Amino acid sequence: MYGIIERGSTGLPPSVPFEQPKNLFRYGEQTIWSTQLHTQNTAIANGSFRLFTTPLGQVGQGFSNSLSIGETSLKEGGRIPAGIAFDIFGIACQIGKAENTESSGTNALLGDVMNTAEETNQLASMQTEGVLSWDFTQTQVEIAPITMIGAGGGTFGSVGVAAANAAAPTTTSAGNMQNGAGSVFLYRKHPVALPGNSTFSILLRYGSRAAAIPNTNGDYFVKVVLMGYYKNVIEIG
Repeated sequence: MYGIIERGSTGLPPSVPFEQPKNLFRYGEQTIWSTQLHTQNTAIANGSFRLFTTPLGQVGQGFSNSLSIGETSLKEGGRIPAGIAFDIFGIACQIGKAENTESSGTNALLGDVMNTAEETNQLASMQTEGVLSWDFTQTQVEIAPITMIGAGGGTFGSVGVAAANAAAPTTTSAGNMQNGAGSVFLYRKHPVALPGNSTFSILLRYGSRAAAIPNTNGDYFVKVVLMGYYKNVIEIG
């Protein structure tokens, strides 16, 4: 009833701030990705390649032509935008092949099926000898060998003998077309924190026994996807 004070109440109106809030926070999940291209006849043994450095519309990371949304989602190379905190909880790594070569002057058409012994052997070598590492300016932290970091989807499975080789089946080997069947690498307890304005990259490194990219049938690419949570500060005042 009017005039009755409830038990536990001070009888005073609730406190209300005299100023409106200056900002709001938006939370969500997001992925960011970047791609490294290895062109034909390139020696990758003992090599180190830096991903997440070339943004949309610019040239780099082995590509002769500008990167599009299929190769990267970065608006600014190697930097988390101001006002956004990004916590990484998962990493995926896809190895694939291009139908032609970027060095020919045209865009390499990424995503060609690997269905020969040479191609599947090259895939296995890159998986076995490749390692991903974080690079935070002056600190490098190894993540895992690529064999432990699956793509989480895509084309995978056994490759049969092509009809043209039916009379000589030994000329074509069955194998895994790419590493899409593997599970993504997860940070189960402690996500990797990337504060706003922080700089970072992912190093793709190969051991001394990695096979050189063949001088036939196109280029090869490695796409790394970072999955995480973001917090965005929205200024309203």
